[in-house]
Amino acid sequence: MKEKSVTIAILKRLSPLDGLQKENLESLVKKTALHTLEAGRVLFKEGDQKKRTIYVISGELVLLSGGEEVSIIKGGSKEAAHPVAHVIPRKVTAKARSKIEYLAIDSDLLDVMLTWDQTGSYEVGELGLKTGDEDKSDDWMLTLLQTKAFHKIPPANIQAIFMRMHQVNHKRDDVVIKQGDEGDFFYVVIKGRCSVTRETPLNKDGIKLADLSIGDTFGEEALISDARRNATITMSTDGSLMRLAKEDFKSLLNEPMLQWVNKEQADEIVGYGGIWLDVRLPSEFENFHEPDAINIPLYFIRLKLGTLDKEKQYVVCCDTGRRSSAGAYILNERGFDAFVLRDGLEMSEEEEEEED
Repeated sequence: MKEKSVTIAILKRLSPLDGLQKENLESLVKKTALHTLEAGRVLFKEGDQKKRTIYVISGELVLLSGGEEVSIIKGGSKEAAHPVAHVIPRKVTAKARSKIEYLAIDSDLLDVMLTWDQTGSYEVGELGLKTGDEDKSDDWMLTLLQTKAFHKIPPANIQAIFMRMHQVNHKRDDVVIKQGDEGDFFYVVIKGRCSVTRETPLNKDGIKLADLSIGDTFGEEALISDARRNATITMSTDGSLMRLAKEDFKSLLNEPMLQWVNKEQADEIVGYGGIWLDVRLPSEFENFHEPDAINIPLYFIRLKLGTLDKEKQYVVCCDTGRRSSAGAYILNERGFDAFVLRDGLEMSEEEEEEED
């Protein structure tokens, strides 16, 4: 499989990428490549569990179930604007009917980017995270959002974390944290490099364990465990770090008080007069949604609160539960009775197909 660079114009033709702000599209371009697959080759097999959001850009891809042709996706078509067989594990096998070009984006990264983009769309300018190099600023934020540990942080807290971070500048050879000290901050490298060393009984000067660069984090272990620092971090170059105080770090890792429900519970709430509130983008909503659901994209929630009824219960949903948890947090914070569909519509759709 060969690959070549992708353009913003290509990404803007795809859903839900067309809903990302320009700066996030520019960041995604740097992390994405256009792959090719020859005719007759398999892109993925039925049962595949890799979390990839795949789009056909050109050529024809045939979807097969039990060896029988289910559908054909042609690059440039209306169907090709949506992810291919998005439910994990895959319910079909995808095989190139002709030579194809396709995109494969990490699904967790895309979902976190959409959440951050939409929850922070009105406040992102207030963050004040200036490094003197905007491309590097984008890089450290995007790198942080990609980390698996950061995926576990409640989406509703993502914005608060960035808002409470403070930038500190250091010179080469500055000791940022010292082995044996009490933990006080969580750090992210946004400019320059650091080295990690650990002192041992046989080596008082310290053994070098790693080098850290833009987007790398350190300091969390001591904060989580309330233990002392287990290594020394020294600046290898002049640089800048973003840091988050211990209490903020610990409190923002705790999930907001959200009411989670499974599909059966959600259907029961709706059956008693509740309302499905889908916070995905309109293009995603049109592709598939729960019957009688209303669609208010996450970034519009604050503006549309006046159209919602506080006497009603709402089941907030999206593909995975990430964006909907942020939406439900906003509603609950403002006096609404909102629930979150656990694991999102993708999992619910998969469970319904299994029952059928």
